[in-house]
Amino acid sequence: MKRVSLLGLAIAAALPFAASAAEGVSYNYVEAGYAATNLSDGLPDADGFGARASIAFHPNFHVFGDYTNQEFDDTGFDADQWRVGLGYNHEISPRADLLTRVAYEKVDFGSAGDADGWSVEAGARGAFTSNFEGYALAGYQDGDEIDGDFYGRLGATVKFNRNWGLNGDVKVSDGDTAWFVGPRFTW
Repeated sequence: MKRVSLLGLAIAAALPFAASAAEGVSYNYVEAGYAATNLSDGLPDADGFGARASIAFHPNFHVFGDYTNQEFDDTGFDADQWRVGLGYNHEISPRADLLTRVAYEKVDFGSAGDADGWSVEAGARGAFTSNFEGYALAGYQDGDEIDGDFYGRLGATVKFNRNWGLNGDVKVSDGDTAWFVGPRFTW
């Protein structure tokens, strides 16, 4: 009887981790494109390029990374920004996932210095149709040069076929807005 109870308890404990990604949603992709940041407080805007990737190593877990290089308008200064993290997805309906992510982030301003910190975000990601997917996330970031800041992130991917699509993403925090748009290859 104890064996049956322990087996039942083990199965019940594993159920939250047994689900996979929702239908039509893949956590295996690479993308590259245009990145821009509109800053508040009279600071110059910046734009440049970015690249992102995500690789699922388990039905519910993935690693991800982002990199951008942007030049500030009329200054000659640029910034390299990257983040690397771990994500967890849990199917909440046949076409939608609950998504949580935690990441380490770093910004390098060259001779002007650098800053690093961490972020955490949670929300939902789902396939609205076979050719359209979207996500909405709420996040919090903190670090050595950033006093804790909440943000929101919205994104969508229009799929041209099984592997190729166009992704767009916007992140809004404390008056600053960061944009990304570019092609995505999914497998």
